[in-house]
Amino acid sequence: QVQLVESGGGLVQPGGSLTLSCAASGITFHRYNMAWYRQAPGQQREVVATVTSDRSTNYGDSAKGRFTISRDNAKNTVYLQMNSLKPDDTAVYSCNAKFQFLEYWGQGTQVTVSS
Repeated sequence: QVQLVESGGGLVQPGGSLTLSCAASGITFHRYNMAWYRQAPGQQREVVATVTSDRSTNYGDSAKGRFTISRDNAKNTVYLQMNSLKPDDTAVYSCNAKFQFLEYWGQGTQVTVSS
């Protein structure tokens, strides 16, 4: 059974930092391209950051210069370090794993940026 379990969300003040984690099980993790998406209320889901199986990274415009995606294949985990958070970053952040025609999603973790 494939599971992607996100953690690390919560309430943070503007300008603060959070690190999200996504622990994967049931997949050959190192083969998968991993990504973080987010969806704010009333908005479409958008890609935040991606890291490929060979560790190439890419970022959505909203994340560039503030967020860092990384992966630890030994722990089957992908991370999203988020700095300089803004109220506009408030959303449910979800982990995605993709390999060829296989794709899996986590349940998501809420991030709220508010004073």
